[in-house]
Amino acid sequence: MIAVRLRTPADQQWIEQLLTARWGSTTIMRSGAVFDAASLPALIAENGSGLATFAVQNGVAEIVTLDAHTSGRGIGGALLSRMIELLPALGVRAIRVTTTNDNLDALRFYQRRGFRIVEIRCGAIETAREQKPAIPVVGFHGIPIRDEIELRRDL
Repeated sequence: MIAVRLRTPADQQWIEQLLTARWGSTTIMRSGAVFDAASLPALIAENGSGLATFAVQNGVAEIVTLDAHTSGRGIGGALLSRMIELLPALGVRAIRVTTTNDNLDALRFYQRRGFRIVEIRCGAIETAREQKPAIPVVGFHGIPIRDEIELRRDL
C-alpha cells in the first residue's frame, strides 16, 4: 500500500520543481482556464514518488495534474483513491479531469477507474499553444496534440 498525504508548506519548493520538470512550468491550461498548480491543494505519494494537484469549485473537483515518477506501480491509483476519499468531506459530488488526444495511457487509466468521456474540445490545444508556446506539437506515440478530452466521475 502506497501512503499518500496532503501537502505541507515545506513541500512547496519540491512541488514547483516537479511541476516545472513535468509540465514545463507551474502554469497549467485547460480550455481557457489557467491554473497555478503549485498553489493548489495537493496530495503527495510516499517518498515523493507522485503528486496530484486539484481545484474545487461548485461541488466539482478538477484534477489539474497527476504525476507518478514510475508508471505501473500503483502510484497514480493511490493518489486518485486518496483524493476520492477526501473530496466528499469538501462537498464535492463529482471529479473531472482533462487530458489531450495523444494521452492514451491517461484515457485508459481514468476509464478503468470509473471515469467517462463527457466532452471533446476539438482544436483546444492549438488555441492554448498561442498562450503557452511550450506545449509540444507532437505527443505520445507520435500523435499530434490538438484536442482536449474531458472525463468525469460522480462520487
